[in-house]
Amino acid sequence: MTGLHYKPTAAELVAAVAEFLETEVRDGTGPDDRAAALRFHARVAANVLRTVERELLDDTADEPLRVMRTLGYDDEAELAAAIRAGDCGDEVVPALHALVRHRLRVAHPGYEQQ
Repeated sequence: MTGLHYKPTAAELVAAVAEFLETEVRDGTGPDDRAAALRFHARVAANVLRTVERELLDDTADEPLRVMRTLGYDDEAELAAAIRAGDCGDEVVPALHALVRHRLRVAHPGYEQQ
């Protein structure tokens, strides 16, 4: 908590809603079919929010862009177009690794350690 008037961050708000969905909504429903569908949708929504939370907290999000720019590409679309056109070689592999590492860190935390 910082300052006199604490303002939660976007990541904290997302985490709070995900926690609510994971506990109060999902665990607070009964065994009928409608409740089963609600539990499933609550789990999906909580997973989406957890992904957004990780994205907001990821302090390495600029790594792929930094690597692409050192190769002369302004963004992922420009890099993809160069690859499709055959205008680049193995020098783009570090940029591709950085992109994949970033996506895995956000979508599947812990996957890199497996």
